[in-house]
Amino acid sequence: MEAHDDRIETAHRGTIGPVPGKPVTDQRLRDLALLRRVRDRIDREYAQPLDVEALARGVNMSAGHLSRRFRLAYGESPYSYLMTRRIERAMTLLRRGDLTVTEVCFEVGCSSLGTFSTRFTELVGVPPSVYRKQAAEETNGIPSCVAKNVTRPIRNREARTGPPVIP
Repeated sequence: MEAHDDRIETAHRGTIGPVPGKPVTDQRLRDLALLRRVRDRIDREYAQPLDVEALARGVNMSAGHLSRRFRLAYGESPYSYLMTRRIERAMTLLRRGDLTVTEVCFEVGCSSLGTFSTRFTELVGVPPSVYRKQAAEETNGIPSCVAKNVTRPIRNREARTGPPVIP
């Protein structure tokens, strides 16, 4: 086994790497299919306790490799994607207005109100309690499917400066 051969070294570490004798594009397609499975699992199970290690085990990758490949494919880490999904669902629940911020926090799978509020504020631009008050007024009379698209959070800390803009 030669130390400079990346294929052997990668396979030895237990991560997904190029398969000898197969074109690299085939391997990339397999990796993308696995990453899509991870993303789909996050979309389905966002309210469940999920962590990068559990997601990686589900597709037989190391957590570090999954994080690197996911970021390359989707522009953000699996954890960031999970939190975005949770915040999107929280926005919907807060617009409904029948749950408290704490109830919404736990309903979407967050275990810490502080982390939930911080991440919500980063993505949406206002704290959940403020959003709840503003959104109820601003989306009144708009079909929920339209309100969901208009008020979707912006990823990668590019929060709006002010209330959601409704055309």
